[in-house]
Amino acid sequence: MIVLVDTSIWSLALRLSPSNLNSGEQKLTRALAELIREGRAQIVGVIRQELLSGIRDQERFVTVRANLRHFHEPELEIADYEQAAEMHNHCRVRGIAGSAIDFLICSIANRRNWQIFTRDRDFERYARVLALNLYSA
Repeated sequence: MIVLVDTSIWSLALRLSPSNLNSGEQKLTRALAELIREGRAQIVGVIRQELLSGIRDQERFVTVRANLRHFHEPELEIADYEQAAEMHNHCRVRGIAGSAIDFLICSIANRRNWQIFTRDRDFERYARVLALNLYSA
């Protein structure tokens, strides 16, 4: 199964030094490396943008951008955005708030029957009321 890897996981692997990671974070980066080796790791434009935003050092920016270019992105459809809005509304009625980007990630994964790999606890809240499949390392 394909796994849509969220910004929080990519950041551990691409923006932080392995020596700065605790044992739990190292486990997550090993799981990401395995998904990449298996050809199951997926990224989408909004995650790519989040990862590249805020990198002050131009050389580091170019390196991270080059690493991410190895991953092709699915073409998004109008239905991805429409379902993201529906998911947002569905959660909001139940008292669960979230960002437009989070719900777009949920929609992309849901419509393609992908898992979501994230450290962001908000996705656990979304999964309580949405049909999401969260990846567990």
